[in-house]
Amino acid sequence: MRILVHDYSGHPFQVELSRELARRGHAVTHSYCPGWVSGKGHLVAEPGETLTFDPVGPTEPIAKDRFVRRVLVEALVGWELIRQVRRTRAQTAMLSNAQIPTLVVFALGMLVLRRKWVLWHQDVYAVAVKSFAGDKLGRMFRVVAAVFSVAERWVSRRASEIVVIAPSFVPVHEEWGTADKVTVIPNWAPLDEIRPVPRKNDWATEQGLDDTATLLYSGTLGLKHNPTLLVGLAREVIDAGRPVRLVVVNEGPAVEVIRAEAERLDVPVTLLPFQPYERLSEVLGSGDILVVLLEQQAGAFSVPSKTLSYLCAGRPVLGMMPSENLASALVTRAGGLVVAPDAEALPGAAAWAAGVLADDELREELGEASRDLAELEFALAGCADRFETILERSSR
Repeated sequence: MRILVHDYSGHPFQVELSRELARRGHAVTHSYCPGWVSGKGHLVAEPGETLTFDPVGPTEPIAKDRFVRRVLVEALVGWELIRQVRRTRAQTAMLSNAQIPTLVVFALGMLVLRRKWVLWHQDVYAVAVKSFAGDKLGRMFRVVAAVFSVAERWVSRRASEIVVIAPSFVPVHEEWGTADKVTVIPNWAPLDEIRPVPRKNDWATEQGLDDTATLLYSGTLGLKHNPTLLVGLAREVIDAGRPVRLVVVNEGPAVEVIRAEAERLDVPVTLLPFQPYERLSEVLGSGDILVVLLEQQAGAFSVPSKTLSYLCAGRPVLGMMPSENLASALVTRAGGLVVAPDAEALPGAAAWAAGVLADDELREELGEASRDLAELEFALAGCADRFETILERSSR
């Protein structure tokens, strides 16, 4: 097959799937939006690889808080994707993490071209926007949420196949009348690319973290997160008698929020931009405990991919996130801790973290359990088989 796989964010496991499909003999073009600021995967073709990389959209960082401009950019990406389908002569396309304006323009174009395509549904955007409207977003976003709900439903009906990342998405598609073409395939992380490394690795040494107990967060921090909880957690751990440094690898407005809160609470903090993907194993390996954040409103409709990377890295994981989230079950199965994402949960989370930091053997056991679970759940071959079948159906 000639396949176009577009992952707006450029995340690691989507490109790993594209690589596997190319290894199986398909002509695969992988596209992403370089202007979307997030942790990126390995987006360069290796010698001898047949996979083609073809980015679309702006190369300059997209201002996520400038709503009108952002919508226009996202709509333009949809148009560029239609041109990409025609240029690559793709028999089918699969879109992941694409924003609503992108999806609407793309679905319209594919309707005109009479081409089939697959929606890889990572977030129910209408639910997310509605949950934050009037809180982190202005009240006008309730209208936006209503428009997004209509648009997301319409787009889902235009897709020939839909892949969702958790069973919690299925009732939404039942309501939209699209459940008959839904397949549940949970997200994963690349086991061969993110591996356990020694705690004292080159990256840790470069950052002065090799002999410092650390709580580490690596990933995006947006509306689905409350970054001040990271600082509050570190303060509680210090108050529990365990000196610790908070390390946050992120870019965007949350950085200044964390910096100000760390100064207010007198918490030692290291703030770094997103690191090269080839060093991600070292970055995650430098954390004694890896922390996940997810707001309660995000509920069951957002599975933080950083959790999956954390498990691959073989480190203890502390999740401040809704208990009904699919990633929460993984953290718990690996022996990590999941608490509510609010200030009231900080003392309990800090007590657990202090205990893990004080016990080298326990920390090693939890790390091994994380990696063991990742190896059990994230085998690529089975996932690729299912996606290949779905893409074959869509290409007919």
